[in-house]
Amino acid sequence: MISVILSVFMRNMGMQPFAWLFTSAEYGLLYMTMFGAPWLVREKGHVHIELLTATLPETVRSIVSRCVAIACVAVCLILAWKGLDLVFVNIERGDYDTRAYYFPRWILTISFPISFSLMAIEFSRFVFGQDIMHTGEAGIHE
Repeated sequence: MISVILSVFMRNMGMQPFAWLFTSAEYGLLYMTMFGAPWLVREKGHVHIELLTATLPETVRSIVSRCVAIACVAVCLILAWKGLDLVFVNIERGDYDTRAYYFPRWILTISFPISFSLMAIEFSRFVFGQDIMHTGEAGIHE
């Protein structure tokens, strides 16, 4: 955040912002998003709307919620697999990020398989555990 503000300030003052400011903000945003997402799943922090599930009986709501969690696990596992494939491609090709820093690109893309694997584990808690994702209370939840 500070790097973005500093970059805008420097640009408005007629100066050339440091090349690494914007790139650092991008990298930070990627890592914070990827590594914060599994924690949000654990805390049921993702925004979802419970219009349909609020009208269902508790047993049906439990089944629907577990089916949604199964779909989430499947999507996360597919994305983790594709992310791991991307990491291997980056390593095989010797890809480097050369915008402001010069380092292997796999250091950036390794966050995808790690994050999506952890999210799959967290969503599987809602499939096999006592707790379900949906509360049954109508409205928007975060």
